[in-house]
Amino acid sequence: MTTGKILITGGAGFIGSHLVQRLYAEGCELVVLDNLNPQIHGNQGKSETFAAIEGKCIFFKGDVQNREDWESVLPGVEQIIHLAAETGTGQSMYESERYTLVNCKATAVLADLLGNRQYQVRSLIMASSRAVYGEGKYSCITHGIVYPQVRSEANMSVGLFECTCPICGVPVNVQPTDEFSAVNPLSVYGLTKYFQENIMKTICASIDITYTALRFQNVYGPGQSMVNPYTGIISIFSNRLKENKEIYIFEDGKESRDFVYIDDVVDAVCLALHKQDGQSRLLNIGTGVMTSVMEVSQTLKAMAQSKSNIIVTGQFRKGDIRHNFADLAAAKREIAFIPKVSFKEGIAAFMSWAKNQKGDGEGYETSLKELAQKGLLGKSSNRL
Repeated sequence: MTTGKILITGGAGFIGSHLVQRLYAEGCELVVLDNLNPQIHGNQGKSETFAAIEGKCIFFKGDVQNREDWESVLPGVEQIIHLAAETGTGQSMYESERYTLVNCKATAVLADLLGNRQYQVRSLIMASSRAVYGEGKYSCITHGIVYPQVRSEANMSVGLFECTCPICGVPVNVQPTDEFSAVNPLSVYGLTKYFQENIMKTICASIDITYTALRFQNVYGPGQSMVNPYTGIISIFSNRLKENKEIYIFEDGKESRDFVYIDDVVDAVCLALHKQDGQSRLLNIGTGVMTSVMEVSQTLKAMAQSKSNIIVTGQFRKGDIRHNFADLAAAKREIAFIPKVSFKEGIAAFMSWAKNQKGDGEGYETSLKELAQKGLLGKSSNRL
């Protein structure tokens, strides 16, 4: 059983609010620092996720970029779960300063305080991302394990979307990405998460704080933002399906992700939190299963009984990855993490919750216009 005060940054957000509820039920003493960002919580500042944690923690409305806000919440804290971050890969490519400030500067402020003050912190868990891998691990029939670079815009413009060997240029086969795989972020967001990992790993090692970085795959489930058009295709698609609006799919619809349900992610964080053996860790958290974007859209449409048309546009976001799914062997070995919720079970739970939620169907089209205006949206000339 975990003892001592626990600080959760971003604790009013999607993952954070579920985590607060779980740890509160376990009898933990919790402090939350969150700025209630309108992009996530809406303009009212009283989102469902915020309401879910009221009375279950000591809440500070503040910004992780501000040293004074950290100084307000750190006294007496023994364990930190650092979730607060900007999280849109596409948006990070044209709002680089904001992503760098929120993700990098804020984490540097925390590192500076821990390195120079006498706090009681003995362990820190940080939410990282599969985005640090870029395309991740593949196998080439000639060259074995390879790590593709950013996909060629010339190839994608003629409908060749699969990754190729960086040595010989032939198509390669995706493999589960393990923690020893090459790091190759293809977005500013991925770069900021890798910076967060390394600065906290370095500082924690120097001051004897146990450090765990959890590289999350695509997290989804009840409570995820329905008004943020920059992250989460599941919420974006469900908003449009409710209004019987078209679903636009990039590339050829065969691109895939590892979608992991929120309860499994909370399990992983709690397992890492309670594993008090003094060892620092870097772990992938996902399901180890690939699900294509086309399968996601078709499953959601069937469950919503929607009349929406699913349109494969052939458009592509520059710098986007094709596939990525997690090798979970280390997480199973180190913290006994085994995902329990299948994609179909998780999507059914999400849709049951989402049908009563107010979304923002127009925000998605606005986000696409922004990408196009910034020159980050390409189009295949091949008819798909």
